[in-house]
Amino acid sequence: MKSRNILKWSLLGLSGLVMIAAAWFAFPSEEPPVREAAPHEEAPHINHPPVEPVVHREGNTVHIEMTAQRTDIEISEGVTYNAWTFNGTAPGPVLRVKQGDQLEFTLNNLDPDMPHSMDFHAVHAAPSQKFVEVMPDEQGTFTYPADTPGVFMYHCGVSPVLLHVANGMYGMIIVEPKDGYPTDADIDQEYTIVQSEWYAENDMDAFQQGDPEYVVFNGDDHTLKEHPFLAKIGDKVRLYVVNVGPNHVSSFHVVGTTFDHVYLDGNPKNELYGMQTVLLPAGGGAVVEFTVTEEGDYPILTHQLNDAYLGATAILRVTRDGKDNGAPAMSH
Repeated sequence: MKSRNILKWSLLGLSGLVMIAAAWFAFPSEEPPVREAAPHEEAPHINHPPVEPVVHREGNTVHIEMTAQRTDIEISEGVTYNAWTFNGTAPGPVLRVKQGDQLEFTLNNLDPDMPHSMDFHAVHAAPSQKFVEVMPDEQGTFTYPADTPGVFMYHCGVSPVLLHVANGMYGMIIVEPKDGYPTDADIDQEYTIVQSEWYAENDMDAFQQGDPEYVVFNGDDHTLKEHPFLAKIGDKVRLYVVNVGPNHVSSFHVVGTTFDHVYLDGNPKNELYGMQTVLLPAGGGAVVEFTVTEEGDYPILTHQLNDAYLGATAILRVTRDGKDNGAPAMSH
């Protein structure tokens, strides 16, 4: 894939602004001189080995330590993308906390070329104070309450946010409701799905104007077909789903069933019944639950079928014993 790295967004530094201002005042009747942008430098290829997140609980305080890093990941068979990531994967680690927890979050930035940050959709915090940039080779620690239950996106919030999200800096955080979901006792299997898009590598023009080359579940277009989710006949399955975009909506659908219960954004107060498809905006999520009544493969996809064709599909395999029978996955 072609790589057009866009690492420096300030084409005019402070000295450049001063020079232009001085020229304008010296020659007020003339047009200010136009400074041509120098061609951007190619960023050195960096492939940090994934760093494991550190998560531990002390009472109602959850300590989370994550790492911003650049790492090669496989987004399709034989196709590698030098992604900007949290902890070396895209999506980043799935975080799971409880409503009412206090998060003490530390971000380490291994990227030598640019700042990164963390924007948790799940928390109440002043972004200018709690979602601030962590500079290269530094770390920052921030605290926030997780008071709203649900399933949420997190992502890097450094401007331009599109650049950081499209390059892979996103993930899912689940805030379990204090009193649980009314259907908890009925759930037999649960899984997580993050939908996202991959464009031409590190190409801001493509991120803004182009079409994605891949639209995927959990980072690539093949793993959830080669290694399906599993369930037994009669199981009630719960999926935690977020669509991180950055640009497309998701029309989330499971072929061969309807959703018994849907909790929009994962909040137990936002309950819907008997849904066929759930619309997820970029940056939105849902908890969906359904029952599988017969043995076989159930495709999971976005019903934006052009995006499903680009890879946003998975398989739920239902067998009598809940084990993978090794059969080729159904295509859709």
